[in-house]
Formats: sequence, C-alpha cells, structure tokens
Amino acid sequence: MKTFRWLVLALIFLLISCQPKATSSITIIDNRQIYRVSSAERVPLILLTQNGIAPQPNDRVLFNGSVVPIDQPLPPANFFQLQLRRAVTINIITPQGQQSIQSSAFSVGQVLSEAGYIIKLGDLVDPPADTPIKQSTTITYTQGRDFVISVGDNKVNIRSTGGTIGDVLAEAGIPLMGADTSSPLETERDAPDGIIRVVRVYETTTVEVKSIPFTTKRIQSIDVPLGQENTIQPGIDGLAMIRTRIRYEDGKEVTRTPESETVTREPQERIIASGEQIVLSPVGGSIPYDYWRAVDMYATVYSPCASGTGGCSYGTASGARAGQGIVAVDYSIFSYLAGMRVYIPGYGVATIGDTGGGPIIETALGVPRTKWIDLGFNEGEMRNMNGWVTVYFLAPAPAEIPYFLK
Repeated sequence: MKTFRWLVLALIFLLISCQPKATSSITIIDNRQIYRVSSAERVPLILLTQNGIAPQPNDRVLFNGSVVPIDQPLPPANFFQLQLRRAVTINIITPQGQQSIQSSAFSVGQVLSEAGYIIKLGDLVDPPADTPIKQSTTITYTQGRDFVISVGDNKVNIRSTGGTIGDVLAEAGIPLMGADTSSPLETERDAPDGIIRVVRVYETTTVEVKSIPFTTKRIQSIDVPLGQENTIQPGIDGLAMIRTRIRYEDGKEVTRTPESETVTREPQERIIASGEQIVLSPVGGSIPYDYWRAVDMYATVYSPCASGTGGCSYGTASGARAGQGIVAVDYSIFSYLAGMRVYIPGYGVATIGDTGGGPIIETALGVPRTKWIDLGFNEGEMRNMNGWVTVYFLAPAPAEIPYFLK
C-alpha cells in the first residue's frame, strides 16, 4: 500500500512538472549505480521515478549529503547530487527476543534509536553504537541494570550488563580479593533490591607465649624427719606458643580462632618429700621426756561427773578409771592412738584412753576432729584449760605413724 501511495504522489508531481522550469545537471546515486541527468524537476520522488528508480518505504534520500524529504522540493543550490540510501535488513537481538526490521539508518545507534530503544551509559551494544551500517547487520542489545554497590560507608552507583555479581563488581573496579565476600554472592546473577554489599575481609595471625603451670607431687621419705617437708625438685612452669587467626570485616575484628598450640618447654613438676623419719627430741626445760611428734590441738576438759552424760561415770573406752592422766580423742582416730603417752604443758603426762564427741566440737568451733583432745581431771580438781595446746607424743614411736600425724 505504501508503494501504491508513493506512485500516486509521483503521478501528481509528474503533472505539476509539466510546467516549464529551468533545467539543471543532477547526479543520482543508487548504491553503485550513478545516473547523470538534466532536469528542471526538484522533487526527489519524481526525479527518481522519472529515471526508473523505485524507492522503498524505508529508504531515505540525501541531497548534497544531507537527508531531505523524498516528497518535498529540493532547496536552491548550485550543485545537485541526489543519493538514494537503500534500507537493509537489520536483526536486533535482545534478552527479550529477536526482531528483524528494514532500516536505512547510518549507524547502529541510529537503528536502535529509530526502533524505539533508548541507549544509556552502561548498556551493551554489539557492534558499538557508532558502527556504520553498510549492509545487513545483526545487532545485539542488552539493557543495563542499575546497581548500588556498598563498600563500608561508601556507595557506588553503576549501570551494568554484567552476567554475574562478580562481573558487575569487576566492571565497577571493585573486584573481590582474597577472602572478600559479597551479598548476593559473586556467582549469582542479580541483586533483587539492586544493592550489592561488599565486605572487605582480611586475616592476620598472632603468636603469643602461654605459661603452663607446674604440678606438685608429694612423696614420703624416711630420710626427712617426721612433720617436716623438703623440696627435692623445684617446679618450673612450661611454655607454649599459641597461633591465633584474627578475622576482620570492614576493619572490625569479628572472630579469633586458635589454630595451633606448640609446647616449647614441658613443665617440670615440683617434688616435695614429707618426713617419716622418727627423730626423738627432748620436750625442753626440766621435763625429762623425749617426743617424736608435736601437734597443736584444741583442748577441752572433763571429769567423771562433768562429762555431759547427765551423771557420774568413771568408765572409759580403754577400761582405765576416768580422771587425771586420762585424755580422750574422737572415736574415729581412737584406734590409732589408744595407749599412747603424751605430754601437755600445764597438764602433765597423760595416756590416750577414752573417746569423746569430736563432731560436736567440729560443728560448734570449726575445729577438725583430728585436732581435738579432751583432758580428764579428778572430780573436784577440774581446771579451765580450754583452748589451743601443744601435745607432745612421747617415745617410743609406734611402728606405723597414723596418717593424720604425718
């Protein structure tokens, strides 16, 4: 229909051209065909059809190098060159599909513009937009996407056709390096909200020296006097080197991960010898007794009628008569000490021959039951000796030293 309309216009212009006009020499170029004619006609469509040239709807006409309407008279000029630029087939490929058009545009960009595409910085055009159109051509056009790249407190706006987030970052000059991460990940193809968050990550390793405390081992020795301790081997702390990896994200520490611990010096245990050697010593002063152990104990006093039984009792755990010279200890250790002779300053020599209520003393005064002794007195002769006293265990020493006296 367009061709028919143009033919009608050509006939009208042909009728008009019948009126006398000044003739001019005109050069007509149709692709590689060159025509030189003399004519007074000034309407391009009539000139072309008069010379057997049939223009198509998408062709365009250039007069002396400038595009002019095909159906309008040419402007006055001293030189007349008419060029018919033929339309060619253009295939436009986009992510949405492919279309074919006929165009006589001069460049790739002009083709796309006339086809309704608005090219922006960051769009992908192949061949480039300024590529001249000389023949049938395939154009690939990908519209860019707008992104905001956030790196710490900085933000970068970019329009990109990158296939992946990594491609977009590389195009923006913000590639991921080392342990850097992004959200979405660099292998993903799009950011739903248009925002790409980049986290700059770096890691360092620190080495610190840690002390390894030594332990203490106690042994029994017959070469050390009972009640004494000798250090046989001093303790030495060990040393260890600890490697720790520290992770920073955007300059802020986020994790510390111990990687290895290497012992550079093993700790040396301290060895202490506790004495088991029985060494007899004089009590001192004018007391002619030798003792093998002196122990501080908390003393209380009792008599046959003041023993807390509610009456008078002269019986004892050993069978001896209660009174001066018979002392009591807690029942839990009586079997170890029964019959031993002791000397208590201010009281005198006594025999361990009775048991008493050590748990009561332990609860009331906080004194361990193994550190309590009850001093017996004859009825009517009891004296107040409550408090801490030194108890000398007199010779001879037993064959087996009780554990609580070591």
